[in-house]
Amino acid sequence: MELAFIAWQSVGPTAMVGFVSRMHWMDMMAKTNEEYYKYGGWWSVWWKGTYSMVLSKAAFFHKKYLYLYTLHMSASIRNYVTKYRNCEDIAMSFLVANTTSAPPIWVKGKIFEIGSSGISSLGGHSEKRSHCLNLFANIYGHMPLVATSMKVIDSRHNWLW
Repeated sequence: MELAFIAWQSVGPTAMVGFVSRMHWMDMMAKTNEEYYKYGGWWSVWWKGTYSMVLSKAAFFHKKYLYLYTLHMSASIRNYVTKYRNCEDIAMSFLVANTTSAPPIWVKGKIFEIGSSGISSLGGHSEKRSHCLNLFANIYGHMPLVATSMKVIDSRHNWLW
């Protein structure tokens, strides 16, 4: 936790710094041959070595983003999140990336999620998250998320960089 807080302080209050990374990428719909954004979970991040979001459930970001989320972000995004009880973390990543034009910062840490009863365990989770990516990008008029492969590690405890 301390390492993430130090990383957040060192980059200034504009960044979103967290422990749980996710990604998005452009894909093609098989039936219509149209481009769309696809959500990638942990295995996608591990396989590709890049990410474009850190989940807000374990992240540092300035309180001004809560203000912007509540009072200035598109009401249609907030209404969607409220109605479907999903994608609030994607919405926050969109908001911060759109404000900063910068990627989030992923901190290597020991985060343990207990239980398997969360929304990510439900069927169709990735498809629902992909839908959020596309809906939010349409509302914003562009894709603000920025991909990166940078990761903060504590070099005092890692011999291999």
